[in-house]
This record gives sequence, C-alpha cells and structure tokens, in this order.
Amino acid sequence: MAGVSGKSRAPRRSFNSSERIGLFLATGGRCAECGKELEPGWHGDHMEPWSKGGPTDVINGQALCPQCNWLKGTNSMANTVGLRDWQREALERYHSRNGGENGNFLVVATPGAGKTTFALTIAQDLIGRGIISKIVVVVPTKHLRRQWAEAGANAGVQLDHRFENGDGAVGRDFDGVVVTYQGVAASPALWRRIASSQRTLVIFDEIHHAGDGENLVWGDALRESFEHAARRLLLSGTPFRTDGKPIPFVTYDKERRADPGFSYDYGRALADGGVVRPAVFPAWDGKSEWRRSGQMTVSSVELSEAEKDDLPPALKAALDPDGEWIPSVLKEAHDELLKMRIDTPDAGGLVVASDQFAATAYAKILERIAGVPVPVAISDEPNASEIIKSFAKGDAPWIVAVQMIAEGVDIPRLGVGVYASRVRTQMFFTQVVGRFVRMRGEDDPTTARLFIPSISILIAFAQDIEKTVDAVLADEEKKVREGQGEGGGGDGLFPAYETVGSSVATHHATIAGGSKYTTEQLVLAQRAMALNGPAPASVTAEYVAGLLSSAGMLNVQAVPGQWHGPTDTEPLSDQKSKIRKLIHRKVSYLAVLTGRPHIEINGELNQLLGNKVQTADLGQLQKRLDFLSTAIEREKNK
Repeated sequence: MAGVSGKSRAPRRSFNSSERIGLFLATGGRCAECGKELEPGWHGDHMEPWSKGGPTDVINGQALCPQCNWLKGTNSMANTVGLRDWQREALERYHSRNGGENGNFLVVATPGAGKTTFALTIAQDLIGRGIISKIVVVVPTKHLRRQWAEAGANAGVQLDHRFENGDGAVGRDFDGVVVTYQGVAASPALWRRIASSQRTLVIFDEIHHAGDGENLVWGDALRESFEHAARRLLLSGTPFRTDGKPIPFVTYDKERRADPGFSYDYGRALADGGVVRPAVFPAWDGKSEWRRSGQMTVSSVELSEAEKDDLPPALKAALDPDGEWIPSVLKEAHDELLKMRIDTPDAGGLVVASDQFAATAYAKILERIAGVPVPVAISDEPNASEIIKSFAKGDAPWIVAVQMIAEGVDIPRLGVGVYASRVRTQMFFTQVVGRFVRMRGEDDPTTARLFIPSISILIAFAQDIEKTVDAVLADEEKKVREGQGEGGGGDGLFPAYETVGSSVATHHATIAGGSKYTTEQLVLAQRAMALNGPAPASVTAEYVAGLLSSAGMLNVQAVPGQWHGPTDTEPLSDQKSKIRKLIHRKVSYLAVLTGRPHIEINGELNQLLGNKVQTADLGQLQKRLDFLSTAIEREKNK
C-alpha cells in the first residue's frame, strides 16, 4: 500500500483482463493451489504480496479459488500477527459470508476491543486480493479523522484526513480518505462519484451516528453516496436500535435492533482478559434546587429521588459549576486519581461535560484542586485533536471534554472519570464507559472508576454493566478454584455500585457478606500485630484476623469457595498462571475497597507470607489467594 517502505511497486494493484486470461490458461482453468475448477469470481493472486513490493505481472501471479486465497490470507503473517482471537474469528466470518449480505457487514464490538485494527486488516486483505482498490472511512468527528489516518499509517495504509469536499478528488498517492458523516451529507453527489469511480470499501465508524444529523438527512446521504460501493463494513461500539428511520445498509431484527454479522460484547472481552478492565461506579447523591421560569417557588429534590419530570432540572442544577455538588464530586474523583497514580503514575482522569461553558468552568475547579493546568477539548475548536493527542501521550492528571471524546478516542491511561453530561441514553453512557475500560496489557492493575450522579436511570445502566462483570469474574474464580472447564454463577467480586453522599463526601459500602469474629479472636489478632512491630493505620485487627483465619490460625467458619486443588492433567505452569491472574484481580479489588495502593497490599502480603507472587510455589499461591479472599469479605462486611 502507498507509503510502505520496501521494494518499489507497480502503480496498479489488480491484474488487467489480458493478464487474468493468461493466469487462467496457465493453470488450465483450475485453482493453482487445490486444483478445483475455477468458477466466475476466481482471484488473481500476487504470489509475492503487492503490499510487500510484489509486481502486478503474470510472472508473479496465479489463479486461485476464493477459498484458497482466503486461506493464504489468513496464514499470512502480515494479516494475522498481533490480531486478537475475536478479530481472527470475525475476519473468518467476514470472508465466509463474502463480505456480508449485499456487501454489507456489521461488526458490533465493545469499546477498546480493536475495531479499527480489524477494519484496516479487512481493507489490506481486500486490496491484496484485488477486490477493492480504494478506501473511504466515514467517522462522527473531526478528531477521529486524524486518529484513523495515524492508525492507517501504522498499518501501511495511507488515508487522507485533510481532504475537503472542494478538493474534488483524492490524491493518487493515497490508499483512501477519511471524512465525517457531516462532510458526506454536505455533498453526496461528490462521494457517489468518488466511491463509484473505483472498487471501493466504505468503512462506517460508529454507524449508529447515521441516525443523527438535522432532520435525519445523514442516512439518506449515505445511501445516495455509497449504494454502489463494492463493499461496506459497518462498525459500532454498542448494539443499537432504530426508533424511526432505519439506517442504510443495516439489517434489523424483529425488535428493531441492529442484527450484526459479528458481535463481541463487553462480557466476552472481559472474560478473554487483556482487552478491557472491570469498572466500578461511585454514585453521588445530593439536593438540587431550581426555579421554573416565571415562578417564585423554589423546587428541590434529592437526585436519587427525582421523578421523570423533575430529572432534567435537578440534573442541570447538580451539574451547575456555581453549585456545591459538582465541585465536591470533582474533589473526590481527584483523590481517587491520586491513589491510582501511586501504582500507575501516568493514570489520567476525564470529565465529560454537557457544553463548552460547563467544561471550561470544570477545568478551572480542577486546576484549583490539582494545582496544575487542565486542558479542555471542545469539538468546535480547530486545536481539539492536538489537545487530546497531547494529553494521551503525556502524564497530565485531567482533561475535560464536551461529548466528542465520549467515543472512538483512544486514551488507554484513563482510569478515573466523572460523568457530568445531561445525556441519559444507554448508548452514550456505554460509550463513555468505554473510554476507561481499555486495558494496557494483561498486567494492567487498574479498576476503572466512573463517578456518576445517583439518578435511577444511570444507576440502572451501571448495574447492567456490573452484572456482566460479576458473572464473568465469578465464572473465572470458580474455574480456578475448582479446576473445572466450565462454570459460573456466584456473587462475583465487584459491587454493583457505590453510594456516596456528596454533601459530606463520605463513602458507604453497600454489599454484605463474609465472616464475623469474636472479641477473643480480635485480641489474638492484636497480639499478632504487636509481634510484627508497628503496623500502618489502615491495617486493622479485623483485617489481620481475616488473614490468620485463612491461614488456619483462628477457629473461624471458612469462607465459601475455598480452593479445591488443581486438576491432574493441567501443566503446573498453567495452574500457577491462572492463580496469579486471579490474585492480581483480587488485589485490584481490595485496593478499590480499602483505598490503599496495590503496591502496599502486595508488600504487606509479601511480608506476611515470606514470598513474592512471582516466585511462590503452588501452595504459597493458594495461601495468598485465601488471604485475599478473606480480607475482601471482611472489607465488604464493614
């Protein structure tokens, strides 16, 4: 593809008619790989890939059936190295359906899963096979134009993100172009010509935005512009419905929900590991007061008690930067970010604001709290993309944005967020959550925290996500503890949500469970503490009693779900790896419950057990796991 270093390549990718005839005759009309008789639609394949400098010449060509060409593509290191399992599975599904019904293929994948990488892989594959020769990527915001161009460049695909409708044509040295939905709607005839002049793959990023736009004209514009494109790949971070005019190229089920060709949801991504983080949602209550226009009477209500009609003014009052609610939430969020930065020094926070005025005011509040400048990213400003890019690569603690950063933007270091938007749709909320759950590798210790107003609808959205987390982690723990191949259920490790009173900034645990200890047992724990010298203030007698009981040094009723031993057939290294991962998650959860950094918890366990998790044997790992389980149950029962 254009811009790829290596050998000089021919200016055209596809074999012409006479060359295809030559390739066909050279194999007697049969596939050069499997020998099957070629049918219409057979592929003219570059034996040395065009993307690696292979010439478009019959001496470098062969006639292949589509299946063999697909197998060659999937076995190609360039196509599969670095791909996640779901991306390989989706790639196979895409090709098995020949690009979907009428050339339309919808992929719904949770934010952070790697939709961009998947789409670029499809594009490379189709170009290499000569099925398409140009790419058009349609995105919701201007910032995403640059992000796609940068991702494309890293993959060897050159996309023009500066193209304007007035330019008329895309430069020949580009593999394609990135445009916004608004840009397409402004000149559908232009884009119809661009997409029809060559065999074009159109990639719709966050296709549900095609239902946006003034008077819903975006959908009509997309249909007019791209109905004659060779292929259309549709991407979305969340399942979506149509509550009015259907979005072009999307197939819907009987419940009017989009019917994807492939789906990869948050639960599956969490279970796979290394893709998304768990998340918790501190919910903040408080009294809101407002006066309706033309009235003297002041209305007031607690956020958690606001009914449907009072919800909009109550939420607006709470998010008013001149009130007391939002400054107190920002202060608590900053305190949580400081704790997170002990373990992850560059961890960042994001406030999603409703409008430019509020965003600027929130930034000033955070500057007073944090003592450092806080950037504000506003989509209408030309430097918004640079602000986001600079924040993503730096280590500044906070950034405030207006809606635009809620989807598609990749800032893996985000760990703490404040939902200060008045938007109350599940799709938008899920997209915001997606900004914080993207993992930075399997050893990422972060449990994301998104502070939300304690209004019922947002709490319901958070609970939906937490139910998934609970189910996945309970299943994971059951597999590790019982050594079974399948399993599930249980109460899970993470609380559904936390309720916090903003007026006094106090934290309340709401999940019950665990063991109870007698006075005598606590006295024994205190003696044990004394024998080990001064202990941190955060280490209580109850905490030590829990550790001692799990070690069999106190006669306390066992916590349900103890380790039952490994299977006989599983390699020891795999057994230890599974336990280490579960230990890692439990340390992360205990850090959330106690407000103590991971390094402090791990250090205390190392001292108590006399070993480190990296070098501990299987029995020592089991004991560490039991210590953590008891400590967690004790914290949850406070």
